[in-house]
Amino acid sequence: MNNKRDKGQPPRNPWVRKTDAEEDEESTTPEPDLPPSPWSLEVPARPPSPWDTPDAGTAGSAPSTWDAASTTPPATGSTGVQGASQTDAPWGDKVGPPSLRRPEPVKRGFKLPPVAIPIAAGLAVVVLVAVALVLLTGGDDKGADPAPVPTVTPSPSYTPPANALPVQFGVSIVPAPGWNVVAKETNGKQVAIYGPDGAPRAFLWVRQKQNVTANAFVVGIVEGETKDKIAKLDNVRNLQCPKDVLVECVALSYTITPTPGASIKGDVEVYRRKDGVVTALDYQAGADFVATADPAVKAMKQSVLDSL
Repeated sequence: MNNKRDKGQPPRNPWVRKTDAEEDEESTTPEPDLPPSPWSLEVPARPPSPWDTPDAGTAGSAPSTWDAASTTPPATGSTGVQGASQTDAPWGDKVGPPSLRRPEPVKRGFKLPPVAIPIAAGLAVVVLVAVALVLLTGGDDKGADPAPVPTVTPSPSYTPPANALPVQFGVSIVPAPGWNVVAKETNGKQVAIYGPDGAPRAFLWVRQKQNVTANAFVVGIVEGETKDKIAKLDNVRNLQCPKDVLVECVALSYTITPTPGASIKGDVEVYRRKDGVVTALDYQAGADFVATADPAVKAMKQSVLDSL
């Protein structure tokens, strides 16, 4: 084993000094001095810390803060932090040592955002208005029982005769002598009187309806009687209701001209009761037969009014 390097061996570490005497002797050129190593530099001593030297007092007392070079301790009767009068303290002149405790987090109370204030005020106004409306209107009546519909029966003092023809809703008509029932009419009851030739001279038609006004019913009847005919209509007139059970009484007269020189007189009376039943008396007669038919028609109308 020799002390020479093998061929191909990497160069020596420049930071390590050679100790092989034979290599030093064989070397023909002197090697330059190596640069100083950073690990060989002398490290300066750490300056004394006021926290390194414990106080001479009891265990757990605050650390001493006087200068390490000074050998004179503070006065025996001094109070407060020992380093409060130290001028070369690292945290400033006449300032006690800083506290290493983290300050308590500040507790913040709940605060409403500014935009919520007008919204809350608007809601309060709406609630107050709603309460006022409920108080003024008496509350919600949906849950209350609906008022019963009044039922009206014929007056106990009236007893229809045996020949009375019942219509509906307690209403009947007593036909006059010579007046016959029109069998083909199924809506209500219609009686008519005929001439020698079999042609009708006059008729009285009693018909009824519910949940309409007397005014609307009378106009509808007259429009149907005069449809596609030459007619003259009067204005709707109010009648004096003959009974307390009636709440609306109207009439409407009209004239039809079927041919030149001939005319038909018509008159419709409508009576509405408190229970919503509307009864119409539709009377029509030739102009030359009105005087003959009027007395009989008047008696038959009265029989209907008596049964209302």
